[in-house]
Amino acid sequence: MKFMPPKPKPIQFTKKGYDKNQKEFDKLTKDKKDILVRLQTAREMGDLSENGAYKYAKFELRNTDRRLRQLTRFLRYGVIVKSKDKNTVSFGNTVILDNGTTKQKFKIVSVYESDPNKKKLSLYSPIGKAIKDKKIGDQVNVQIPNGKITYTIVNIN
Repeated sequence: MKFMPPKPKPIQFTKKGYDKNQKEFDKLTKDKKDILVRLQTAREMGDLSENGAYKYAKFELRNTDRRLRQLTRFLRYGVIVKSKDKNTVSFGNTVILDNGTTKQKFKIVSVYESDPNKKKLSLYSPIGKAIKDKKIGDQVNVQIPNGKITYTIVNIN
């Protein structure tokens, strides 16, 4: 009997995040063909030990292949999840938080889509964990490097 590893758990994505991965996969697949042509051209130049173009093309090919493997996994096991509930904070919701001085708007996403600079928070980040399953008007305390901060959930979309 052949050993079959268990199928990985589905990877949650927003529609926008999944589509972004698909576009990047398509672009890298196309770029890989150009890299292979450059690699072949550099290989034909002669001595490979001092051939900078060859070394760079190999480096670029390795990075492209690595990213393509990751994207293949995302696309194969990725599932698009829509926010189910507008009453409590969950995956896919857009949440407005008030810390007493400013209001901030965040999209709740998976760890693979999170980017705090773009106001996309992972459901497993400290803030994400604190606001998960909370309702409008609830207050949460979040431990940050400078101490604790209290957020009030103002809106959920």
